[in-house]
Amino acid sequence: MIKGYYFITDADISKNGNASDVRTAIDTGVTVVQYRSKLDSTEHMIKEARELKEICTGKALFIINDRVGICFSVDADGVHLGQGDMSYETARDLLGRDKIIGVTVHDLREAVLAEKKGADYLGVSPIFSTTTKDDAGRPCGAALIKEIKKACRVPVTAIGGIDLDNAKEVIDAGADAICAISAVITKDDVKGEVEKFQALFN
Repeated sequence: MIKGYYFITDADISKNGNASDVRTAIDTGVTVVQYRSKLDSTEHMIKEARELKEICTGKALFIINDRVGICFSVDADGVHLGQGDMSYETARDLLGRDKIIGVTVHDLREAVLAEKKGADYLGVSPIFSTTTKDDAGRPCGAALIKEIKKACRVPVTAIGGIDLDNAKEVIDAGADAICAISAVITKDDVKGEVEKFQALFN
């Protein structure tokens, strides 16, 4: 379900815009797209989410970051929740059993608890220092992925400060998927950069 390069939007640093980035990512074979927007109004997010969902339909899972209401309103495939967002239990009650719910974790305890509650996948963050999320917290390192993979069965996505120089270390530690935002969407050739990350899983 969650495997390979995991694409997350960030209009603030994108050279080409979310719609262009998502189309390009899907063209490279990306199978998961997460829509993340920090400051936009709910109305704008719903409008953009509908556009991005249409691009993803039949090609990639479309996940909404944080905003359960937007996930519900556009019938996205699921939602990704941080530790300070709506609780897993409340989100599951609202979205039902068929939606995917991923949960960000920062240590082994949070990972085990999230899986126990029913999380479909875990987002381990931040692996390294990152500038794309102000409240990311202290880096946990690739070693945490090994610990979580030993204790948990659900897929693990690694995020935070990942680039082509350190991505292999993260994959070798056991990550099922990786996300590298600034290492991709700030570049001129988004397609080429995504393909480089995808190739690391082959």
